Amino acid sequence: MANIVVKSEDEDRLKKELENKNDAPANRLKRYLNMPDLSRTPGSPICEIVGRVLAAPSFQGFDVIEVPEIVPTDISFDLFDFAPDHPARSRSDTYYVDDNHILRTHTTVMWYYYLQDPGVKKRMEAGEPVGCFSYGKVYRKDELDNRHMNVFHQMDAWYLSPKDKKVITIEDLKASLADYAKAIFGDGVKYRFNPDTFPYTDPSLEMEIQKGDKWLEVVGSGIVKGSVFEKLGVDPEKWTGWAFGPGIERFAMISMDIPDIRLLWSQDERVKKQLKLGNKFKEVSKYPPITRDISFVVDKSFVPNDYFDLIREIGGDLVEQVELLDKYEDAKKFGSDKRSYTYRVIYRSPERTLKTEEVEPLQNRLYEETKKQFNAELR
Repeated sequence: MANIVVKSEDEDRLKKELENKNDAPANRLKRYLNMPDLSRTPGSPICEIVGRVLAAPSFQGFDVIEVPEIVPTDISFDLFDFAPDHPARSRSDTYYVDDNHILRTHTTVMWYYYLQDPGVKKRMEAGEPVGCFSYGKVYRKDELDNRHMNVFHQMDAWYLSPKDKKVITIEDLKASLADYAKAIFGDGVKYRFNPDTFPYTDPSLEMEIQKGDKWLEVVGSGIVKGSVFEKLGVDPEKWTGWAFGPGIERFAMISMDIPDIRLLWSQDERVKKQLKLGNKFKEVSKYPPITRDISFVVDKSFVPNDYFDLIREIGGDLVEQVELLDKYEDAKKFGSDKRSYTYRVIYRSPERTLKTEEVEPLQNRLYEETKKQFNAELR
């Protein structure tokens, strides 16, 4: 097994450029990049999941590669057969550092970097099968609630074999997914598979595991598409492979019955001591929420995910959820190019009771920044 760390001059340059900027978008990117990588933080259940998987007998001999967090858009999207109009390419879904670089949206980008490694090339030229894991933070603009964060952790894996030694089938993929789930939940875990669709695998599957009386989706996967192999410089007539890439938080929350994703980042010792895989989480206390509404009229070019970023920036971990209460148009009242929104911001600490005097300054700042950053008219 090789441990490969990929360095990127472009990433170093762009990070230095970010450090010299002080506008709101740049400050957000700097903050996200500086958040700890829980998959490499001892004591975190995210790190514990990674350790269990890497120790599983089925994955012995797999390499581990650490790839850049700032990547070119063509590597992230073009090489992986994302259609030109795919939503992931939009600035409303993805964090662009500049026109040609983004914060990585998936650790699947490791495919490209892994195949550039001289040692891997040498093994493949010798006709040897290769397998690899890559894990760490990924970044996607997303809704704001207790199940989603715009910064989370993913763990990608793939296995490639020369066809003259073994043709990888969907059954091989299912066996690997089962071994992944067993490494985390134990041999007794119940799982099932459903068809799915991804730009870079075909056929594709999702795996669900049973928790109580519910089936929960935990990972997407598939057989690597020949067209993607070609773009990566691998002959699809000679090579075959499977791949999967789950979000790690999903497994951790299921394992411990965690009600709020923010708890995985908590520094409260009453919370941290409970964050062990298989340990059913007990609420430290059901702290009451404080809710505040905000209504405004804004241009129709307004992007809600960008607004959620502003709310995250201002409220931080004290924002549990944002609900859209109302959205409507009234050309006579607002103009044909305007739209009205009303959001409810739910403030609640997972660790203590909030005081009104803590929330009011946050909400007041939200009012001011909504006007300033989105040219909004408050109602």
